Amino acid sequence: MAFKIDSGDDVMAEINVVPLVDVILVVLIIFMVTAPMIMKPSINVNLPKAASGEATVPSKLNITIAADGKINLDGKMVDDSQITEASLAEVKKNPDIQAIISADKDVPHGRVVGILDLVKGAGVKKFAISIDKK
Repeated sequence: MAFKIDSGDDVMAEINVVPLVDVILVVLIIFMVTAPMIMKPSINVNLPKAASGEATVPSKLNITIAADGKINLDGKMVDDSQITEASLAEVKKNPDIQAIISADKDVPHGRVVGILDLVKGAGVKKFAISIDKK
């Protein structure tokens, strides 16, 4: 074996890219794994499917009814009286506000109609029901 003894004048002017690429790939994998967890709604609702439907409209009144009957208003657990209070407050701020109801397909129709009646009684004139596209 022969070794070359260098005088020390040569400077290594290349950047080693392999470790940088490894780190970026690990960060990318972490984002890909955690992004679905972050974007998942706070309550799991199995929405009914329909072929026709429009894109969701931004709203201050997003009401979610779970299969077990629990109600969430903008991500917070509420009861019927709190839905009425929140609806009245939002109607005072914006009379043209729209309520979006996301009910699990196993929720009885009467429960959904009851929630719609509460919101309508508070003065909300526009309603939408969330669905999943077929």
